Amino acid sequence: QVQLVESGGGSVQAGGSLRLSCAASGSILSINSMGWYRQAPGKQRELVAMFTGSGRPNYLDSVKGRFTIFRGDAVNSVFLQMNGLKPEDTAVYYCNANIRATGGNAVDHWAQGTQVTVSS
Repeated sequence: QVQLVESGGGSVQAGGSLRLSCAASGSILSINSMGWYRQAPGKQRELVAMFTGSGRPNYLDSVKGRFTIFRGDAVNSVFLQMNGLKPEDTAVYYCNANIRATGGNAVDHWAQGTQVTVSS
């Protein structure tokens, strides 16, 4: 089995910073992509930042220059450093990874979600 666990998040004022972390564990053969989506109330879930097969991260246009996704020292972990936070960044952030486990096909996994609230 594969588990995806994220941590971080919280409440900050506009201009502040937060860091999210996400770690995958279990019988992992390979990770095809890993990163974050977010969903604000009444809105669709959107891709925020993601490492894909190319190795170069993709970012939502509105977070470019403010958010940075990077790999951790621990295997199968990534972080999302969020600087210059704005009220419109308020959402539940979900770590997502496309993982091929031992003896199986690649499957999308989702972490439990963490709330990020930015006040003006």
